[in-house]
Amino acid sequence: MIKISVVILNWNGCEMLRTFLPSVLKYSLANDVEVCVADNGSTDNSVEMLRKDFPEVRLILLDKNWGFADGYNKALEQVDAEYVVLLNSDVEVTENWLAPLVHYADSHPEVAACQPKIRSYHRKTYFEHAGAAGGYIDKYGYPFCRGRIFDRVEEDHGQYDTVKPIFWATGAALFIRLADYRDAGGLDGKFFAHMEEIDLCWRLRARGKGIMYIPQSVVYHVGGATLSKENPRKTYLNFRNNLLMLYKNLPANEIKDIMLKRAWMDRLAMLQFLLKGDIENFKAVASARKDYARMKVDYVSVRNENLEKTSETIIPERINNSILWQFYAKGHKLFTQLNNFKD
Repeated sequence: MIKISVVILNWNGCEMLRTFLPSVLKYSLANDVEVCVADNGSTDNSVEMLRKDFPEVRLILLDKNWGFADGYNKALEQVDAEYVVLLNSDVEVTENWLAPLVHYADSHPEVAACQPKIRSYHRKTYFEHAGAAGGYIDKYGYPFCRGRIFDRVEEDHGQYDTVKPIFWATGAALFIRLADYRDAGGLDGKFFAHMEEIDLCWRLRARGKGIMYIPQSVVYHVGGATLSKENPRKTYLNFRNNLLMLYKNLPANEIKDIMLKRAWMDRLAMLQFLLKGDIENFKAVASARKDYARMKVDYVSVRNENLEKTSETIIPERINNSILWQFYAKGHKLFTQLNNFKD
């Protein structure tokens, strides 16, 4: 068994790999670290390019596009390491990025996963949307980050340079113990993409495992490389998977009230899209709710298993109010302004 396997999932991302793989190889390869590219059935020349230009990379060839979630599940079946890093193909890493993550995890066996500081590749002094300085979630399932609430992204002035427990670590650069990943069941393959890392981290936190943000490790993420923010497919997956995640993980004493209120919140989101004339995203939310209702029956046993394995029903990094209310009604646009946190 090696110490760390850095696994990049690729689907038709030849140019992304050409651009970002060199930094990963330069700052990651060592005697106890391997760099893998798991190819999700690409139809471009990714595999040929990798074999020719990056022979030091270990190739894991999957038979089709399994999506982000099952793509990683299938890939990690072929990995034997103490730690794995799920690294997006559009991430530029920096010198010594792995050492702080490894050091912290080695010193804290109760911690299952960590994430580095995620800055924007295009605006180097700003945090990046997908992860920023660590992820949190509100009572109704809306995720946000230190350094990013909804579309309000902060510039990094060192205000989040402390190691902190978080609710979820971004799938753009998720450092995790492989044993904990497997024990928790891995990523939910039915999600395909979006919200799957938050769902996994919720399971881990509920079972008493820690998730941490380690700012001494820094990477730069392009973000939005697969689907743009307003893409109806992305809207659909985010809403559907968020509802499934809530159903899977909410404590028994909360689920009825929260799911009822979420139904009204989702109707308001649909109305907002309709008023903007965005019919496709309106339909995406409607389809997401319809498919959630259809798929929920398949998750009854999953929910029961999660509840049986839960040891912590109160998770401090899940705030007990609405981030929507704090952001829009109270004007709390920065993480440091939120009522629940003193940073």
